[in-house]
Amino acid sequence: MSVIVVGLNHRSAPLDLLERVTVSPARMAKALADLRSRATLDEVVVLSTCMRTEVYATAERFHPAVQDIRNYLCESSFSAPEDIADHLTMLYDDGAIGHLFAVSSGLDSAVLGESEILSQVRGAWQVARDEEAVGPVLSGLFRHAVEVGKRVRSETAIARGTTSVSQAAVALAADRLGGPLVGRRILVLGAGGMGEGMAVALADAGVAEVQVANRTRSRAQALATRVGGRAVGFEQLATALGDVDVLLTSTGSPEPLLTVDDLSPILAARAGRPLLIVDVAVPRDVEPAVRQLDGVTVLDIDDLRGFARAGLEDRRREVVRVRGIIDEEVASYLSDATARQAAPTVTALHDRGESIRLGELDRFRAKLEGLDEREREVVEALTRGIVAKLLHEPTIRLKDAAGTPRGERLADTLRSLFDLE
Repeated sequence: MSVIVVGLNHRSAPLDLLERVTVSPARMAKALADLRSRATLDEVVVLSTCMRTEVYATAERFHPAVQDIRNYLCESSFSAPEDIADHLTMLYDDGAIGHLFAVSSGLDSAVLGESEILSQVRGAWQVARDEEAVGPVLSGLFRHAVEVGKRVRSETAIARGTTSVSQAAVALAADRLGGPLVGRRILVLGAGGMGEGMAVALADAGVAEVQVANRTRSRAQALATRVGGRAVGFEQLATALGDVDVLLTSTGSPEPLLTVDDLSPILAARAGRPLLIVDVAVPRDVEPAVRQLDGVTVLDIDDLRGFARAGLEDRRREVVRVRGIIDEEVASYLSDATARQAAPTVTALHDRGESIRLGELDRFRAKLEGLDEREREVVEALTRGIVAKLLHEPTIRLKDAAGTPRGERLADTLRSLFDLE
């Protein structure tokens, strides 16, 4: 059984394709059920963020499993196979494990070392557990990935400075406006994890006012109260957009929330006052054609990625140390995994030996009745020792070969010779 990962990310695919393959929280249960129903896939976790949509799975055969995942991505995004094929990341076993550890460490993020990905990895695993889509292999792998992410951030400086997409979005807005956001009026659209991160970052930036809009008014109110801002209903968006200097948006909407038709009258009413929009949602919250309107500047996740590449020299120097930790943790995980593969056969072998020993002692019970307590202990120790010595060499050889074709042959042979379940 191999661990594989197949998917697309911000390095391999254009934004419009990432938008199409994104799996929203509302669709995640269906996606997991769909993937689990495919004959080649066993355990499944789907990690879908603004930067990536990746399917982690266990499978007996790599190529048929990749084909099933690719088919799912095409079907769910209404994309032709040729549109996706050249952009897919496809890895297995230690390559897939190392990739997940790099993702949880923030090495594969647009903002190097960003912290939000760790909670997203944990969240993807939790959803898969809730939907009973994972078993011992992927649960063990994702648990290890979360620990690797924590270790990397505690032992290196990879997370120093601006290390979240939400922080980077606020920094990008300030950079585009030519200085700090002090005195600016900002509207945050979306009160989820990313929106919360942006609102909190704004609260520390000295802005004049933070307004928060969300479909669920209570969530907008809770976040606004936390940052000392003001909640805005969706029905008040047009009014709010007429007043603010900057819109920061990141919702989970599958369709654009702001179109040319929505923004044209708003921009006209602003009488030439420019509006800056930073849209870090995937799929995008703002229709791409809005960029063509006068009086508005729209920046998206591609712009943020380019901005984040600047000024990272200090954190880049930590990459070598992080890679070393990841390599060490991959080796540790693989060592533990191979031992786990051998464990059921080893346990069954020793249980079989103990069963035979006890059976023989029972068969000779009548002849042993005359022994005193000390003599009985000697017989017990002698028979245990004989069984242990007989099984020692097969156990060592099986453990040493675990995870290899030879190990599988040895396990099959032992199960056949000793009639192991």
